[in-house]
Amino acid sequence: MRKSHPVRRAVLATAATVSGIVLLLSLKPASDPGSAAAAGGAAPPAAAQSPQGGARPIGNGTVTGDAARTRYGAVQVRLTVSGGKIVKAEAVRAPGGGQSDRITSDAVPRLNRAAVAAQSAEIDAVSGATYTSSGYKKSLQSALDKARAAGSPESSGSGGAGSAQARTVTGDVAQTQYGPVQVRITVSGGKITRAEAVRAPGGGQSDRITSDAVPRLNRAAVAAGDAQIDAVSGATYTSAGYRQSLQSALDKARAAGSPESSGSGGAGSAQARTVTGDVAQTQYGPVQVRITVSGGKITRAEAVRAPGGGQSDRITSDAVPRLNRAAVAAGDAQIDAVSGATYTSAGYRQSLQSALDRAGG
Repeated sequence: MRKSHPVRRAVLATAATVSGIVLLLSLKPASDPGSAAAAGGAAPPAAAQSPQGGARPIGNGTVTGDAARTRYGAVQVRLTVSGGKIVKAEAVRAPGGGQSDRITSDAVPRLNRAAVAAQSAEIDAVSGATYTSSGYKKSLQSALDKARAAGSPESSGSGGAGSAQARTVTGDVAQTQYGPVQVRITVSGGKITRAEAVRAPGGGQSDRITSDAVPRLNRAAVAAGDAQIDAVSGATYTSAGYRQSLQSALDKARAAGSPESSGSGGAGSAQARTVTGDVAQTQYGPVQVRITVSGGKITRAEAVRAPGGGQSDRITSDAVPRLNRAAVAAGDAQIDAVSGATYTSAGYRQSLQSALDRAGG
């Protein structure tokens, strides 16, 4: 074959290209996405933000959370805090043996990095490691609570002014078909700066549902500033229980002297009045509405009683938040019924009108 033959030139060009690629690959520095593993320090702490809109300063040092029991073994998290931020998260205990070794080695480094990035326990579960993720978050929250209890005032993330006025309130336990739900909130400046479920359904499918739903409910509570939050799809009972306990916590915060904000600003909150309407009996159970009136307007509406049990839980969970919003928007009881919740809507309007009559509206 002649040196200038086209086929020979093509073969030589291909060989040169392959050689070049091999050379480049051999020069590329090795990187292991899991090398940050237990240190969890891949995320720069200075940029970490909580789902509530700001990293919460906590005491410096190292703190270890309580061990969280899971179906496959205990999980225990230790945090290192510097400058009021989580700079390192590690699982000092995690499930092991058999398949658990592989799952733990994959999931824990990711959970560590997520904790540092989120600066809170509101992190997503790792796919395929539901139980370990749930236990990790529980122990992580315990560690954060201990860090705060060590003397660091909790901040809403908007600066240090007024942070000493923050108060933490735990709502009553709400019983659901799948287990109890209990919510704890931190209120500062008349606003919810943090919400967390200290109890939630667990075991079997509930672990996965809770792991997905609770962080979303927590964020929704902070964003809304009240208990008028939408149910998470696929977690109707947990959502209903969450709202019930959240409302209880808000009521306790008000009773303790903390004016509740409707999320539209704190001006005039001292002049607000709260009135509860009469109980309206419906075919599926009683409905009772409570409203807050300020400046001659409804600033908040809530159903303190509504039909429950069986299908009513799902219907109430969907209808009541919509009726609450409609009452505030309309400013009176002339609101449309929610489709599929005719009886509840009628009872709601009846009790709402009673509350307005008492308020003089």
